[in-house]
Amino acid sequence: MAAQSTIGILGAGEIGRAVADKAVRHGHEVLIGNSRGPETLKAVVEQLGPKAHAVTAEEATQPELVFLAVPFSAVPDLTGLADWSGKIVVDTTNQFAAANPWRGRYDVGDLTGSEWVAQRLPGARIVKAFNSLFAAFIAADPQHEEGRQVVFYAGDDADAKAAVAGLLDEFGFAALDLGGLREGGRLMQLDGALSAKHLLLMDVG
Repeated sequence: MAAQSTIGILGAGEIGRAVADKAVRHGHEVLIGNSRGPETLKAVVEQLGPKAHAVTAEEATQPELVFLAVPFSAVPDLTGLADWSGKIVVDTTNQFAAANPWRGRYDVGDLTGSEWVAQRLPGARIVKAFNSLFAAFIAADPQHEEGRQVVFYAGDDADAKAAVAGLLDEFGFAALDLGGLREGGRLMQLDGALSAKHLLLMDVG
């Protein structure tokens, strides 16, 4: 991602706020929107600082790169929100059937969660990331004395993956590529082998 780029964030829960904080700290403008309107986000953007802007959900989809940080069940409502063609969408969702509290499993058949999301955002270049981490580990400084916080990512578009990996590295995370949405997404999603696994990468040499 280019310096001083603008990043969209749909959703202002713990993960959306944590990603927004990382982005503004590294010089990016952030457009953050939710389903309830920008007036409900005044306190959020005041805390994040002048590079964060409360906008409508539609306006949050305008940048080239958008983080999806809404409940999984809300994804179908986003289909007509924007022309998703060509946009890089970072899918941080997990297929919980209900939110607040998070519980149950949303039935997506044989698809992975991100494959299901991709079907509902036609033309979007989906990259799965951040969903395997608890929000507190996203919000914290990813660089520790013992190593860097690992963020797994997966996707079917090589250029989109490279852009997201670059942004994760810029934020200070250790970005590890797990392949495509099918194989990588299955490892990362709820009940997958890497779900809720918080690892540090030790850089040697």
